[in-house]
Amino acid sequence: MLGHVRGKRSAVTCALKCGNACLGDVCNDSENNYFRDIVEGQISRRSALGLGLAGALTLAFTGGEKAQAAGLSQAVKSAAPSKLDFTPISPVNYTVDEFTVPAGFSWRPIIRWGDPLFHDAPAFDGANQTPEAQARQFGYNNDFSAIIELEGSQGRKAMLFANHEYTNNNIMFSDAEMAADPARIRAIARAAHGLTVVELERKNKNAAWAYVKGAPRNRRFLLDTPYELTGPAAGSALLRTNDDPSGRRVLGTLGNCAGGVTPWGTILSGEENFNGFFRATGTSAQDKRYGLADKPTGNGWELDDPRFDTRTPGYENEANRFGWIVEVDPLDPTSTPKKHTMLGRLKHEGANVHVAANGRVVAYTGDDERFDYLYKFVSRDAYRAGGTAADREHNKTLLSAGSLYVAKFEGSSPAAEVDGTGALPADGAFDGVGQWLPLVLDGKSAVAGMSTEEVLVYTRLAADKAGATKMDRCEDVEPNPITGKVYVACTNNSNRGKAGYAGVDEVNPRALNRDGHIVEITEDGGDQTATAFTWNLLMLCGDHTQGDTVYFSGFPKEQVSPISCPDNLAFDSKGNLWISTDGAPSGIGYNDGLFKVTLDGAERGKVEQFLSVPRDAETCGPIVNDEDRHVFVSVQHPGEEGSFAAPNSYFPDYVPTGTAAGTGQFAGPRPAVVQILPTAHAK
Repeated sequence: MLGHVRGKRSAVTCALKCGNACLGDVCNDSENNYFRDIVEGQISRRSALGLGLAGALTLAFTGGEKAQAAGLSQAVKSAAPSKLDFTPISPVNYTVDEFTVPAGFSWRPIIRWGDPLFHDAPAFDGANQTPEAQARQFGYNNDFSAIIELEGSQGRKAMLFANHEYTNNNIMFSDAEMAADPARIRAIARAAHGLTVVELERKNKNAAWAYVKGAPRNRRFLLDTPYELTGPAAGSALLRTNDDPSGRRVLGTLGNCAGGVTPWGTILSGEENFNGFFRATGTSAQDKRYGLADKPTGNGWELDDPRFDTRTPGYENEANRFGWIVEVDPLDPTSTPKKHTMLGRLKHEGANVHVAANGRVVAYTGDDERFDYLYKFVSRDAYRAGGTAADREHNKTLLSAGSLYVAKFEGSSPAAEVDGTGALPADGAFDGVGQWLPLVLDGKSAVAGMSTEEVLVYTRLAADKAGATKMDRCEDVEPNPITGKVYVACTNNSNRGKAGYAGVDEVNPRALNRDGHIVEITEDGGDQTATAFTWNLLMLCGDHTQGDTVYFSGFPKEQVSPISCPDNLAFDSKGNLWISTDGAPSGIGYNDGLFKVTLDGAERGKVEQFLSVPRDAETCGPIVNDEDRHVFVSVQHPGEEGSFAAPNSYFPDYVPTGTAAGTGQFAGPRPAVVQILPTAHAK
């Protein structure tokens, strides 16, 4: 990975998480028009950028077991000045194995890898793991997290959701274990994937949360958990296998990354790097476009289960059954989770839902691959805000029918002014207009030569034909609950502008983009169902002290915290943007962290670092409850560059090395969901 890894970004992450995607061929070698600059005279920049938020917005909030929709005026009224004031921390060197928070705050884990979820689950013993134990315990590498407070509990009970993206076997198991019984190790790793729902409780609204072992709603979603396929592609011949001739029932979910909470109180989770779990022929256009190849996988599951080898007769379509948005009801432990084909099949980072003024539901999602695309789904039916059980059941069907679009961006500056350095064009901003190009309209294909089923199963190929804009890895995509504007984290793209690849354009203006940027979108008239929008770049990330060309909406670059590789996004009640990073800032190498960004007023573009995660870790799944001054993050793959025998991290328990096997203690790192709260609350 020499030349591809930036700062403290680990080659281990690249190998295990995405199968060294940066070293392979770019999946998108299409000839579609990825960008069209607008020369002066073709469009008035003033009129194009003045679309504004003209219409009323309906914004979704979740609260307890009933979800409500509120108008914009109510949302603004609730956005009192944030109580989450803090003194920003300084960047932490990537060799430091500490979880660092601002003065006056403390941190503690809520739940860690291996913590038992059920009364019959054994306590975690890192030296004596079994597949059966892991299936009853919290999984590994939790990424997205969500907390839904339970109605009537006065803020004392909640449900926590977390997904488990992949495993780091090198720090989970000893070399001797892996050599002696590799099949057992693979079985434990499979049980460490999937999803978790677990109940939380606390003494009062200021206190720290603790998870409840054996709570009736606790649940683990494993690789044998059935999922229902919904939408137009459900039942398609493209989704049928020997085990499921109906094409409607999939076992398990894989590679789950970011997600979102719906207005009706369910959880959405994106299946991202699913291709790395399958061995395939790798010869078809579809296989190549999705990065499926004829080589042994890093997990080796094809040695144990034929469905992970799509060369096996009867399992040719198994990989088509992954790469979807998954919906889970955390309040009903007997419910069947869903995979929604209407949102398309791609490397979903996640999906986030907004209720438009006309009541229709809009979901934004990014395809986390170099030169892939940004998507939007608009529901056919309207959201019901009544709050009854019948309303909630209706709302749980909204993602099954509607229209799917992909984004095309156009710039306001001549192409010659976007030179790849990140320097601003003459008009002083990276901005322009855009269109949502239809892929499926009202359940019917809008792409010539492709059926609706083909568009949804091979969405990337459909978007190529439509002429979407090639982006620098769209990760999390979040609508702002206060303004309705949409924010897109483009994490990086080290191939941008290289020979044989797409060049720079105004929405992706830096060649060899290793630090990433944030796109801000305003839908036409403030209507999330519109097919036109304006956009600008909120920031070009990096560290100006290292010579990086950076831009923070005009805020002085000397007064911001260095930030690189934006990944997950969140908002506080005031509408400030919070960014978690995966790759850390620039060349000198800092630990990843969580950052607050002011979006409005004189301090628009001001970046302040709130926390730093331990050595080798990634910051994921931020939740910001600024009213209570509580923040939550998932800490993924801490100490991943170490080994079982020589750990690089001891997070979160910091158990001393040499702890005896069989004691239930583990002298090594454990991914965890962490809460940060005022020190006075933590006592």
